[in-house]
Amino acid sequence: MAKFEFIEKYKDCGLALPVRKTKGSAGYDFQVVEDTLIPPYYRMHDEMYLQGINDKIVIEDDYGFDQISPLTLDEMNALTKAADARPTLVPTGVKCQLDPGTYLELSVRSSCPLKYWLILGNGVGIIDTDYYNNPDNEGHIFFQIINLSPFPIILKKGDTIGQGIIKPYGVTEDDATWTERTGGFGSTGN
Repeated sequence: MAKFEFIEKYKDCGLALPVRKTKGSAGYDFQVVEDTLIPPYYRMHDEMYLQGINDKIVIEDDYGFDQISPLTLDEMNALTKAADARPTLVPTGVKCQLDPGTYLELSVRSSCPLKYWLILGNGVGIIDTDYYNNPDNEGHIFFQIINLSPFPIILKKGDTIGQGIIKPYGVTEDDATWTERTGGFGSTGN
């Protein structure tokens, strides 16, 4: 049976573990465990541009907008790191032990884009069973948030930011994956 727990750092944070608000709710609501500032997206864009896309050709299109020649994934990764411009990782202080053959799917609350202009940077977050208690961050669940408004937004401790739905998954009949997770957030992409 799946269960939520607080990671060691937040075990005495004073918040409740994720819960479903009604009997008909599919998702477990997650709260923000510490005040977190979400800068406006345009500031992130400015920072990336100012980091000197110096070796890329900047051209002007038919409408007078500056266009940058396409970046490779490696170049975009380097630029993101240099500018420290990425979605804000919003901490929940929570980890989730999942049953084999299931995953936790994360999404923002439906009111987030509609009322607050906040979206999930990765569209949908996927928490795998082997993320729980990983050696890098104990399986700490974060929401990757982008602020599309022109204003900085502060999420206060206890604000409900997103939800998680526990779902089953399947594998192909010829699946032969035996590798083990070696890290935390984003480690399976390495």
